[in-house]
Amino acid sequence: SQTAYALALRFGLLPDGQQRRHAAARLADLLRAGGYRIATGFVGTPLICDALTESGFLESAYRLLLQEECPSWLYPVTQGATTIWERWDSLLPDGRVNSSGMTSFNHYAFGAVADWLHRTVAGLSPAEPGYRRLRMAPRPGDGLTHAAARLRTPYGIASCSWTLDGERLSVEVTVPPNTAAEISLPSGTELSVGSGRHQWEVPFSASTGLPPLTLDSTLGEVADRPGGLRAVADAIVARRPEFAEFIEVGMGAVEPKTTIRDALSMIPDAEPILRDVETALSGL
Repeated sequence: SQTAYALALRFGLLPDGQQRRHAAARLADLLRAGGYRIATGFVGTPLICDALTESGFLESAYRLLLQEECPSWLYPVTQGATTIWERWDSLLPDGRVNSSGMTSFNHYAFGAVADWLHRTVAGLSPAEPGYRRLRMAPRPGDGLTHAAARLRTPYGIASCSWTLDGERLSVEVTVPPNTAAEISLPSGTELSVGSGRHQWEVPFSASTGLPPLTLDSTLGEVADRPGGLRAVADAIVARRPEFAEFIEVGMGAVEPKTTIRDALSMIPDAEPILRDVETALSGL
């Protein structure tokens, strides 16, 4: 599960590097297979984005963050939420309240991702207890063009912000009096600065120029494209409505390196479906 791998990675439960790399890759594959929808609860939600980031899968964490289909952090936003809910689907897509009997519209647990937003996306965190020394390490990713965080520390306001304009990244930090900060920029620059306002501009390249998707693309490649798995699922269900209840679960169980063509070959009389899926993929 997503939570099991996030726990193992974050708490150092795997004794060697090869095991950690394998676990991180498996966690990323689980996300891809699930269409980058969150599947954690109270324990895993605060850990999963950090586990991905520290393992070299920052873009997977961003995909998870920016997903709008339920379950996700942004699904409630699309439903007009201004608070964190107790369930990912406390309000159903048709506007009805979830009838599970355990639904609060003002809960804290899933909002734990805000900690990662401050420390990783915006880049503001303590390097020593009490913020006597700070760490400013913003990590931009696909889907956002700017971010900022500020905090009133015992020494004054600390802040870190960035703006992405094309392939130039501008970073600005404010370090309170009588403190110092460790700076880590995505370009690889590492330095220490004292109190005051500091600004840098560095090159930054986001992932662009993705190849077109075809029937010979893998499930993993389709899952990495926003809306990819949904487009495939919708095309299949349009032809075979009886698959609606289990199509996404079924795709999630298939090896991510399997091509779309091979995965759909398991469906009898698949030729019309293949044509529809090919058309759907060409529009992504």
